[in-house]
Formats: sequence, structure tokens, C-alpha cells
Amino acid sequence: MTEPVSVYRRRRATALAALAGLLVVVVLALRSCGAGDAQPAPAPTPAAARPVPELQLPRGGRRIFPDYRVVAFYGAPGNERLGVLGIGSPDQAAKRLRRVARGYAKKSRPALPAFELISTIAAQAPGDGALHRIHQSDDVIARYLRAARKAKALLVLDIQPGRGDFLSEAMRLERWLRQPDVGIALDPEWHVGQDEVPGQVIGSVTADEVNEVSAYVSRLVTEHDLPEKLFVVHQFTSGMIANKDRVLRRPGLAVTMNVDGFGDRPNKLSKYAQFTSELTRFNDGFKLFYEEDTNLMSPGAVLALRPPPDLVVYE
Repeated sequence: MTEPVSVYRRRRATALAALAGLLVVVVLALRSCGAGDAQPAPAPTPAAARPVPELQLPRGGRRIFPDYRVVAFYGAPGNERLGVLGIGSPDQAAKRLRRVARGYAKKSRPALPAFELISTIAAQAPGDGALHRIHQSDDVIARYLRAARKAKALLVLDIQPGRGDFLSEAMRLERWLRQPDVGIALDPEWHVGQDEVPGQVIGSVTADEVNEVSAYVSRLVTEHDLPEKLFVVHQFTSGMIANKDRVLRRPGLAVTMNVDGFGDRPNKLSKYAQFTSELTRFNDGFKLFYEEDTNLMSPGAVLALRPPPDLVVYE
């Protein structure tokens, strides 16, 4: 039997609070030079110069959709109630994810696995600056990125900003977002007002706030000649993204609206149909919950959705 929403939210809030102790990088530059001969060496011709290879996605190419269907595990280490990604080691999660992703792989559209790691975690405790959020350490993010690369998967950094703002949190992650295989996800449920506490209310975001972040990430893609970057916004209520029709598409970003929320199959199908019938269209995501969903949908049932989702996330 599905738990009431209030019970689920209390469990999530408790799990978030239990991670309040999570807090904490090395760049080496090498340069070599050598002495020349008495006679100056001839300058190399352009033909001798090696072309710089284009940066690619983990499984090749530079476009995510519709070339791939992304299948992701969501969560954070330290508490399995935050999602399946935090159960066991990153390598163990990658092994389970590979098995799940095989159910979505087609010759015409291969599956691209992804880790959606909660990098900014909303918390009930005020913490530094009374912003009700904590940050994963660089060591944790690096560990999950290594495991993702070993599995030829994307790493998507999920932001639950608490009383903070999405743009500031995204800018904190710039060193990671400059990587060709790192995307970003905004989790408005955990974005609350200055007098509110995550887990006690359902948060939201405005289109203008989403557009600020997407403009920033799109500039990084252009400046660093990166392949297309996954840009996810989670949603499970109509008001969670205010003025959603004003959310912009951006060059270099696969902007994806992920239909979140747990429950029985009729409710999940109804919610997906509602959000995917909107006039303003983006790439489509669909989220499944191992513990909270009633009669968990199989990959075949998910692919039977119309339209079939571009992104499938398991929590």
C-alpha cells in the first residue's frame, strides 16, 4: 500500500537531516622546454599540426536526444532513503544501472546510463547562512564521476537549494559543469521561501530562475566547445514551475522536464499525460520509485507511454 504523501515527505526530510554532517582538489600543471640547436629549427607547417579532437559524450557523438535514451539512478551516498544511487558503492550502483538500462536499449536508440547525484542537499537544519542546505564534498563528486566514466555514463548534478538559489548553486559547480559528461538537474520541490523549511512545504521555481541557470550553463557549453549537456527540471505539481511556458530552450542543452512523483500506475500515467500535453514542449522525463510506487512499471510499460520518455529516472 502506498504511503501517504505526508509520511513520505517526513521520511525524506529525516533522511536529508541525517546527512547534515556531510562536508568537506588537485590540479597539476606541467611545462617542459628544451634548448635549440645553433641553427634555428624550421617552424612546423600547418599540415604537421595535429587537430584537437572534439569532445564526445561517454558513448560517442555530441547530441544526447534523440540519439540516446538516458536511464538514470538518483540519490546520494549516506542514506538509501534519498535514492537507489546511494545504496552501496558507486561501482555497485553502476552495475545495477547497466542491467536496468538494457531494458530500454534499442538498435534505433541505444541507452545512455547516468548517475543523478544530489550535489546540493536540502536540509531541515539551518546550517551555514541559515540556507537549509548542505553540499557534497568535491571528493564525493569526483568519486561518482570516476565511476560514471568507468561505466561510460553521464553524471548529472542535482540541486536542492533549500532557501538558497539555483544560479548560485550552479555556479559553485562550474569546475564540474565544464566537463563534457556532466549535466545538471534542478529540484524545485526542495527550493523554499525564506521563512519556510524543506520537507515541511513543497517548493517551486519560476521560469525566470530556470532561464538564468540555463543561460549560464549554455555559455559554458559554447565557451568550452562541449557536447550537448543534459539539463533537467523536476516537476510533480502544476504550480511547481511558475510561468512554465516562458522557459527557454538553449543552444547546447537538452532541456528536459522530468515528471516526478510516486503512486499507483493510473495516477502516474495521468500526471505524465497532463504534463506532456502542454503546448510548450521539451524533452520528456519520467521518474520511477522503487519503494514508493505501487506496482512498479516495467521498461516495456514505460516505453509504451506516448510519447515515450527521453529520460527515465529511478529513485
